Amino acid sequence: MTEHRISSARIRSTESLSERAYQLIRDKILRGQYPLGAALSRRQLAKELRMSFLPISEALQHLEIDGLVESKPRVGTRVRVPTREDIIERYGLREALETQAARSCVEKVDDGGRGEIRKMGHQLDQLYASTAGADEEFLYSVHTYHVRFHLHIAEIGGNMLLSDAIEREQVLVFNWLFDTAAHQRSLPPHFHSELAAVLTGGSIEAADKAMRTHIRYGLEQVLDALRPFGNENGWRVPREGGVRSVVAGK
Repeated sequence: MTEHRISSARIRSTESLSERAYQLIRDKILRGQYPLGAALSRRQLAKELRMSFLPISEALQHLEIDGLVESKPRVGTRVRVPTREDIIERYGLREALETQAARSCVEKVDDGGRGEIRKMGHQLDQLYASTAGADEEFLYSVHTYHVRFHLHIAEIGGNMLLSDAIEREQVLVFNWLFDTAAHQRSLPPHFHSELAAVLTGGSIEAADKAMRTHIRYGLEQVLDALRPFGNENGWRVPREGGVRSVVAGK
């Protein structure tokens, strides 16, 4: 019995460390500290995060399932480099899920929900208006609030399978990653306030159209900014006037 308890405690401890490693590495990717194509050496990560190889390896496996990192036999692991098709498909998936969420939101939202959506949209516009010259921590908080805003719209619609799909497919997270990698920070004034106004205006078709336009905004700029990554050969990634090879993760 004692041995079983010790074994169970070790398993829980490993799972806890793996989850912590997953969150820490994921956050660094979304903050741009580990940019697209950056090598993720298990040895270096273990040293940096003060963990053993096991939780680091499990965290990287989880991130690979998420699609945020990729591995190649005898080469290593790196932050995933999206192709042009990857980006377009991610935007398309987000559009399909969130336009349906917008339609459901219009059908189900009550007066309290309308006020909350408008409030969040206004606050989000204020946050984005303050991003010029902002530090990494502030930008991270803005992106986090942006995810909360869009998930809240889906939750108001009351379709939990749809809400779960938006989270499970990480469409908002990938949009965050692309924007960070492309250094796309500025948005039109009232960008989210105007969306919130349509979502609370009572027209399902108008909400569908507004969300579709909202999501498509900036796609071409992202594709242009990330074009050099799409032309890479193997594991070689362009970087500030030169080309570097990604070091094998060990």
